[in-house]
Amino acid sequence: MDARDAELKKELNATLQARRELGDEYESALVDSFMEKVDQRIDGVVERRVRRQLAEQQMTVARDSRTPRATDSWGERFGFGIVSLVLAVPLSAIGGGVAHLPGLLAAWLGIVGVNVVQAARVNPDLFGSRRRRREPDDAWED
Repeated sequence: MDARDAELKKELNATLQARRELGDEYESALVDSFMEKVDQRIDGVVERRVRRQLAEQQMTVARDSRTPRATDSWGERFGFGIVSLVLAVPLSAIGGGVAHLPGLLAAWLGIVGVNVVQAARVNPDLFGSRRRRREPDDAWED
């Protein structure tokens, strides 16, 4: 049992004892007083949770702002693809002419590698760097 629960139980016992001693005419005042203490307890728990959630959200925003996000547009991606294809023609010719099939494969591996790096820069979650989801908090206490 939590210390706060024990304190609340003591308050309830004291309220019941006071009702027995004072009689029915003070019952509503005693119940109202006890309910106010319960409300304060609930408000404190809710306030701590809201503060914790807000802090977690601020941490998430701060982490996300530090990670480099791609700000390039569709035009930049399209342009990168066109430049890759245009440069692929002479690189293929040079690689194939100098080293035949191994040179051609090396040229295309380089082209594909540059495009993969560009795709990973534009979309960091593309290759499985997904963040783990947080489990829902079902507990009442912190």
